[in-house]
Amino acid sequence: MTQQKEPSKQEKCLVNILVGKRCKAHETGPGHPEQIARFDAVQTGVNKVMEKEEQRLKLLEFKSAEKKELLRCHEEKYLIAAEMDISNGLGMLSTGDTNICMQSWEIAKLTAGAALEGVNAVFGKSEIRRLFCGMRPPGHHATADRGMGFCLLNNVAIAARHAQAAHGAEKVLIVDWDVHHGNGTQDIFYEDVSVFFFSTHQSPWYPGTGAKNETGSGKGQGTVLNRPFAAGAGRREIYGAFEKDLLDAANRFKPDLVIISAGFDSRVEDPLGHFRLTDEDFADLTKLMIKIADDHAEGRLLSALEGGYNLEGLKHAVTAHVGALAGLS
Repeated sequence: MTQQKEPSKQEKCLVNILVGKRCKAHETGPGHPEQIARFDAVQTGVNKVMEKEEQRLKLLEFKSAEKKELLRCHEEKYLIAAEMDISNGLGMLSTGDTNICMQSWEIAKLTAGAALEGVNAVFGKSEIRRLFCGMRPPGHHATADRGMGFCLLNNVAIAARHAQAAHGAEKVLIVDWDVHHGNGTQDIFYEDVSVFFFSTHQSPWYPGTGAKNETGSGKGQGTVLNRPFAAGAGRREIYGAFEKDLLDAANRFKPDLVIISAGFDSRVEDPLGHFRLTDEDFADLTKLMIKIADDHAEGRLLSALEGGYNLEGLKHAVTAHVGALAGLS
Protein backbone atom coordinates (compact mmCIF):
# COMPACT_ATOMS: atom_id res chain seq x y z
CA MET A 1 0.00 0.00 0.00
CA THR A 2 1.34 3.46 -0.89
CA GLN A 3 2.61 5.43 2.09
CA GLN A 4 0.82 8.78 2.40
CA LYS A 5 1.09 9.98 5.99
CA GLU A 6 3.77 10.39 8.60
CA PRO A 7 3.74 7.83 11.41
CA SER A 8 1.91 8.95 14.55
CA LYS A 9 3.88 9.79 17.67
CA GLN A 10 3.64 7.10 20.31
CA GLU A 11 4.14 9.62 23.11
CA LYS A 12 1.03 11.73 22.39
CA CYS A 13 -1.92 11.00 20.17
CA LEU A 14 -5.45 12.21 19.54
CA VAL A 15 -7.65 9.15 20.03
CA ASN A 16 -11.18 8.64 18.76
CA ILE A 17 -13.67 7.02 21.12
CA LEU A 18 -16.73 5.20 19.81
CA VAL A 19 -19.31 4.63 22.53
CA GLY A 20 -23.07 4.76 22.09
CA LYS A 21 -25.58 4.22 24.85
CA ARG A 22 -28.02 2.76 22.33
CA CYS A 23 -26.15 -0.52 22.71
CA LYS A 24 -27.75 -0.79 26.16
CA ALA A 25 -30.94 -1.81 24.29
CA HIS A 26 -29.32 -5.24 23.67
CA GLU A 27 -30.85 -7.00 26.68
CA THR A 28 -29.51 -10.45 27.53
CA GLY A 29 -31.62 -11.22 30.59
CA PRO A 30 -31.12 -11.34 34.36
CA GLY A 31 -27.82 -12.72 35.57
CA HIS A 32 -26.22 -12.90 32.12
CA PRO A 33 -22.51 -11.94 32.16
CA GLU A 34 -22.71 -9.98 28.87
CA GLN A 35 -24.97 -7.47 30.55
CA ILE A 36 -26.00 -3.87 29.95
CA ALA A 37 -23.88 -2.75 32.90
CA ARG A 38 -20.77 -3.63 30.89
CA PHE A 39 -21.38 -0.54 28.77
CA ASP A 40 -21.64 1.64 31.87
CA ALA A 41 -18.34 0.25 33.13
CA VAL A 42 -16.68 0.96 29.78
CA GLN A 43 -18.12 4.48 29.69
CA THR A 44 -16.86 5.16 33.21
CA GLY A 45 -13.41 3.89 32.26
CA VAL A 46 -13.30 6.14 29.21
CA ASN A 47 -14.54 9.12 31.22
CA LYS A 48 -11.68 8.73 33.69
CA VAL A 49 -9.23 9.31 30.86
CA MET A 50 -11.24 12.14 29.33
CA GLU A 51 -11.25 13.97 32.65
CA LYS A 52 -7.45 14.04 32.54
CA GLU A 53 -6.78 14.68 28.85
CA GLU A 54 -10.00 15.60 27.10
CA GLN A 55 -8.14 17.38 24.30
CA ARG A 56 -6.58 14.07 23.21
CA LEU A 57 -9.88 12.18 23.07
CA LYS A 58 -12.61 12.78 20.54
CA LEU A 59 -16.05 11.19 20.47
CA LEU A 60 -17.08 10.11 16.98
CA GLU A 61 -20.51 9.73 15.40
CA PHE A 62 -21.35 6.50 13.57
CA LYS A 63 -24.18 4.62 11.87
CA SER A 64 -25.30 1.02 11.39
CA ALA A 65 -23.45 -1.30 9.06
CA GLU A 66 -25.21 -2.07 5.78
CA LYS A 67 -25.97 -5.55 4.51
CA LYS A 68 -23.33 -5.35 1.77
CA GLU A 69 -20.71 -4.68 4.45
CA LEU A 70 -21.86 -7.62 6.55
CA LEU A 71 -21.79 -9.92 3.52
CA ARG A 72 -18.05 -9.46 3.21
CA CYS A 73 -17.72 -11.74 6.26
CA HIS A 74 -21.06 -13.45 6.86
CA GLU A 75 -23.18 -15.74 4.69
CA GLU A 76 -26.52 -14.34 3.67
CA LYS A 77 -28.38 -17.37 5.00
CA TYR A 78 -26.99 -16.67 8.47
CA LEU A 79 -27.92 -12.99 8.34
CA ILE A 80 -31.47 -13.91 7.35
CA ALA A 81 -31.73 -16.57 10.06
CA ALA A 82 -30.38 -14.30 12.81
CA GLU A 83 -32.67 -11.44 11.89
CA MET A 84 -35.62 -13.85 11.80
CA ASP A 85 -34.74 -15.30 15.21
CA ILE A 86 -34.76 -11.81 16.66
CA SER A 87 -37.90 -10.58 14.93
CA ASN A 88 -39.72 -13.75 16.03
CA GLY A 89 -38.93 -12.95 19.65
CA LEU A 90 -36.60 -15.85 20.40
CA GLY A 91 -34.54 -15.55 23.55
CA MET A 92 -31.43 -17.09 21.97
CA LEU A 93 -30.02 -17.39 18.47
CA SER A 94 -30.90 -20.69 16.82
CA THR A 95 -27.24 -21.06 15.81
CA GLY A 96 -25.74 -20.94 19.27
CA ASP A 97 -25.37 -19.60 22.78
CA THR A 98 -26.14 -15.91 22.22
CA ASN A 99 -29.00 -14.35 24.14
CA ILE A 100 -31.10 -11.87 22.15
CA CYS A 101 -34.03 -9.48 22.43
CA MET A 102 -36.18 -7.61 19.91
CA GLN A 103 -33.58 -4.83 19.56
CA SER A 104 -30.51 -7.07 19.22
CA TRP A 105 -30.22 -7.06 15.42
CA GLU A 106 -30.26 -3.28 15.16
CA ILE A 107 -27.74 -2.98 17.98
CA ALA A 108 -25.45 -5.61 16.45
CA LYS A 109 -25.47 -3.69 13.15
CA LEU A 110 -24.80 -0.45 15.02
CA THR A 111 -21.82 -1.97 16.83
CA ALA A 112 -20.44 -3.29 13.54
CA GLY A 113 -21.02 0.15 12.04
CA ALA A 114 -18.97 1.71 14.82
CA ALA A 115 -16.04 -0.53 13.85
CA LEU A 116 -16.46 0.54 10.21
CA GLU A 117 -16.41 4.20 11.17
CA GLY A 118 -13.33 3.52 13.23
CA VAL A 119 -11.56 2.26 10.12
CA ASN A 120 -12.69 5.34 8.20
CA ALA A 121 -11.31 7.56 10.95
CA VAL A 122 -7.83 6.04 11.13
CA PHE A 123 -7.53 6.09 7.34
CA GLY A 124 -8.87 9.64 7.16
CA LYS A 125 -7.11 12.94 6.63
CA SER A 126 -7.17 14.08 10.26
CA GLU A 127 -4.41 13.47 12.78
CA ILE A 128 -6.37 10.65 14.43
CA ARG A 129 -4.62 7.30 14.10
CA ARG A 130 -5.80 5.37 17.16
CA LEU A 131 -9.33 4.47 18.12
CA PHE A 132 -11.21 2.53 20.79
CA CYS A 133 -14.66 1.14 20.01
CA GLY A 134 -16.32 0.44 23.37
CA MET A 135 -19.53 -1.08 22.04
CA ARG A 136 -21.41 -4.31 22.70
CA PRO A 137 -22.31 -7.07 21.85
CA PRO A 138 -18.84 -8.55 21.24
CA GLY A 139 -18.06 -10.29 17.96
CA HIS A 140 -15.00 -12.53 17.79
CA HIS A 141 -16.88 -15.84 18.18
CA ALA A 142 -19.24 -15.14 15.25
CA THR A 143 -18.27 -17.21 12.22
CA ALA A 144 -19.40 -16.70 8.64
CA ASP A 145 -22.50 -18.83 9.20
CA ARG A 146 -23.05 -18.88 12.96
CA GLY A 147 -23.53 -16.54 15.90
CA MET A 148 -22.29 -17.96 19.21
CA GLY A 149 -20.55 -17.08 22.47
CA PHE A 150 -22.54 -13.86 23.07
CA CYS A 151 -21.66 -12.70 19.52
CA LEU A 152 -23.93 -11.92 16.54
CA LEU A 153 -21.66 -10.17 14.02
CA ASN A 154 -17.87 -10.33 13.84
CA ASN A 155 -17.02 -6.67 14.30
CA VAL A 156 -13.25 -6.88 13.80
CA ALA A 157 -13.56 -9.09 10.71
CA ILE A 158 -16.07 -6.70 9.17
CA ALA A 159 -13.71 -3.83 9.95
CA ALA A 160 -10.76 -5.60 8.34
CA ARG A 161 -12.68 -6.30 5.13
CA HIS A 162 -13.87 -2.68 5.05
CA ALA A 163 -10.29 -1.46 5.32
CA GLN A 164 -9.43 -3.55 2.28
CA ALA A 165 -12.53 -2.71 0.23
CA ALA A 166 -12.85 1.00 1.02
CA HIS A 167 -9.30 2.11 1.81
CA GLY A 168 -7.05 -0.19 -0.19
CA ALA A 169 -5.38 -1.89 2.78
CA GLU A 170 -3.43 -4.85 1.49
CA LYS A 171 -2.58 -6.48 4.83
CA VAL A 172 -4.43 -6.37 8.14
CA LEU A 173 -3.15 -7.69 11.46
CA ILE A 174 -5.80 -8.78 13.99
CA VAL A 175 -4.60 -9.44 17.53
CA ASP A 176 -6.89 -11.04 20.11
CA TRP A 177 -5.98 -10.97 23.81
CA ASP A 178 -9.40 -12.12 25.08
CA VAL A 179 -9.25 -15.10 27.45
CA HIS A 180 -11.37 -17.03 24.92
CA HIS A 181 -10.06 -17.93 21.49
CA GLY A 182 -11.52 -15.83 18.66
CA ASN A 183 -12.66 -18.82 16.64
CA GLY A 184 -14.94 -16.79 14.38
CA THR A 185 -12.21 -14.38 13.33
CA GLN A 186 -9.81 -17.25 12.71
CA ASP A 187 -12.37 -19.15 10.63
CA ILE A 188 -13.26 -16.19 8.44
CA PHE A 189 -9.63 -15.57 7.47
CA TYR A 190 -8.18 -19.08 7.76
CA GLU A 191 -7.36 -19.34 4.05
CA ASP A 192 -6.64 -15.64 3.51
CA VAL A 193 -3.06 -14.51 3.02
CA SER A 194 -4.02 -10.83 3.44
CA VAL A 195 -5.04 -11.08 7.12
CA PHE A 196 -2.76 -12.27 9.93
CA PHE A 197 -4.50 -13.47 13.10
CA PHE A 198 -2.67 -13.74 16.43
CA SER A 199 -4.32 -14.96 19.63
CA THR A 200 -3.40 -15.63 23.23
CA HIS A 201 -6.12 -17.50 25.14
CA GLN A 202 -6.83 -19.97 27.91
CA SER A 203 -6.81 -23.64 26.95
CA PRO A 204 -8.63 -25.88 27.48
CA TRP A 205 -11.52 -23.41 27.56
CA TYR A 206 -14.48 -22.22 25.51
CA PRO A 207 -14.83 -22.55 22.51
CA GLY A 208 -12.25 -25.35 22.38
CA THR A 209 -10.32 -24.02 19.38
CA GLY A 210 -6.97 -22.26 19.01
CA ALA A 211 -4.40 -25.04 19.19
CA LYS A 212 -0.83 -24.23 18.19
CA ASN A 213 -1.15 -26.40 15.10
CA GLU A 214 -4.01 -24.26 13.75
CA THR A 215 -1.89 -22.09 11.47
CA GLY A 216 -4.09 -21.41 8.43
CA SER A 217 -4.53 -23.38 5.24
CA GLY A 218 -4.15 -23.00 1.50
CA LYS A 219 -2.78 -19.58 0.60
CA GLY A 220 -3.35 -18.58 4.21
CA GLN A 221 -0.96 -21.18 5.61
CA GLY A 222 1.21 -19.47 8.21
CA THR A 223 -1.04 -16.45 8.74
CA VAL A 224 -2.61 -17.78 11.97
CA LEU A 225 -0.53 -17.84 15.13
CA ASN A 226 -2.14 -19.24 18.29
CA ARG A 227 -0.57 -19.17 21.72
CA PRO A 228 -2.80 -21.12 24.13
CA PHE A 229 -1.95 -21.07 27.84
CA ALA A 230 -3.23 -22.92 30.89
CA ALA A 231 -5.33 -21.31 33.59
CA GLY A 232 -3.24 -19.05 35.81
CA ALA A 233 -1.15 -17.58 33.00
CA GLY A 234 -0.27 -13.93 33.38
CA ARG A 235 2.20 -11.33 32.21
CA ARG A 236 5.17 -13.66 31.80
CA GLU A 237 3.36 -15.98 29.41
CA ILE A 238 1.05 -13.57 27.58
CA TYR A 239 3.18 -10.46 27.28
CA GLY A 240 6.10 -12.76 26.54
CA ALA A 241 4.26 -14.25 23.56
CA PHE A 242 3.41 -10.78 22.27
CA GLU A 243 6.97 -9.54 22.68
CA LYS A 244 8.64 -12.61 21.20
CA ASP A 245 6.25 -14.19 18.71
CA LEU A 246 3.94 -11.38 17.63
CA LEU A 247 6.66 -8.78 17.08
CA ASP A 248 8.60 -11.15 14.85
CA ALA A 249 5.48 -12.08 12.91
CA ALA A 250 4.42 -8.44 12.49
CA ASN A 251 7.87 -7.46 11.26
CA ARG A 252 7.58 -10.08 8.55
CA PHE A 253 3.93 -9.41 7.69
CA LYS A 254 4.13 -5.57 7.70
CA PRO A 255 0.41 -4.73 8.11
CA ASP A 256 -1.32 -1.61 6.78
CA LEU A 257 -3.76 -1.67 9.71
CA VAL A 258 -3.62 -3.15 13.21
CA ILE A 259 -6.84 -4.27 14.92
CA ILE A 260 -7.16 -5.42 18.54
CA SER A 261 -9.90 -7.73 19.74
CA ALA A 262 -9.70 -6.19 23.20
CA GLY A 263 -11.11 -8.77 25.59
CA PHE A 264 -10.59 -7.78 29.21
CA ASP A 265 -11.78 -11.12 30.59
CA SER A 266 -8.09 -12.07 30.56
CA ARG A 267 -7.77 -9.74 33.55
CA VAL A 268 -7.26 -11.15 37.02
CA GLU A 269 -10.52 -11.95 38.89
CA ASP A 270 -12.73 -12.14 35.81
CA PRO A 271 -15.57 -14.64 36.42
CA LEU A 272 -15.32 -16.21 32.94
CA GLY A 273 -11.58 -16.77 32.78
CA HIS A 274 -8.55 -17.72 34.84
CA PHE A 275 -5.79 -15.51 33.46
CA ARG A 276 -3.98 -13.00 35.69
CA LEU A 277 -3.29 -9.92 33.59
CA THR A 278 -3.32 -6.58 35.45
CA ASP A 279 -4.27 -3.09 34.31
CA GLU A 280 -0.58 -2.30 33.93
CA ASP A 281 -0.22 -5.35 31.70
CA PHE A 282 -3.02 -4.11 29.43
CA ALA A 283 -1.31 -0.73 29.19
CA ASP A 284 1.97 -2.40 28.23
CA LEU A 285 0.28 -4.67 25.68
CA THR A 286 -1.34 -1.58 24.19
CA LYS A 287 2.02 0.18 23.92
CA LEU A 288 3.44 -2.82 22.11
CA MET A 289 0.53 -2.70 19.67
CA ILE A 290 1.16 1.01 19.13
CA LYS A 291 4.77 0.20 18.28
CA ILE A 292 3.67 -2.30 15.64
CA ALA A 293 1.19 0.18 14.18
CA ASP A 294 3.79 2.96 14.14
CA ASP A 295 6.46 0.74 12.61
CA HIS A 296 4.33 -0.66 9.80
CA ALA A 297 0.87 0.91 9.51
CA GLU A 298 1.50 4.66 9.77
CA GLY A 299 0.13 4.45 13.30
CA ARG A 300 -3.29 3.11 12.29
CA LEU A 301 -4.71 1.15 15.22
CA LEU A 302 -8.32 0.15 15.90
CA SER A 303 -9.32 -1.51 19.19
CA ALA A 304 -12.75 -3.12 19.60
CA LEU A 305 -14.23 -4.35 22.87
CA GLU A 306 -14.76 -8.09 23.26
CA GLY A 307 -15.07 -9.73 26.69
CA GLY A 308 -14.63 -8.48 30.25
CA TYR A 309 -17.24 -9.47 32.82
CA ASN A 310 -15.96 -8.24 36.18
CA LEU A 311 -17.51 -4.77 36.02
CA GLU A 312 -15.03 -3.06 38.31
CA GLY A 313 -12.13 -4.79 36.57
CA LEU A 314 -13.47 -3.89 33.13
CA LYS A 315 -13.68 -0.24 34.12
CA HIS A 316 -10.08 -0.12 35.30
CA ALA A 317 -8.74 -2.12 32.35
CA VAL A 318 -10.46 0.20 29.86
CA THR A 319 -8.97 3.21 31.64
CA ALA A 320 -5.50 1.68 31.35
CA HIS A 321 -6.01 0.71 27.69
CA VAL A 322 -7.45 4.04 26.51
CA GLY A 323 -4.89 5.96 28.54
CA ALA A 324 -2.10 4.06 26.81
CA LEU A 325 -3.69 4.67 23.41
CA ALA A 326 -3.63 8.38 24.20
CA GLY A 327 0.01 8.19 25.28
CA LEU A 328 -0.69 8.98 28.94
CA SER A 329 1.15 6.03 30.47
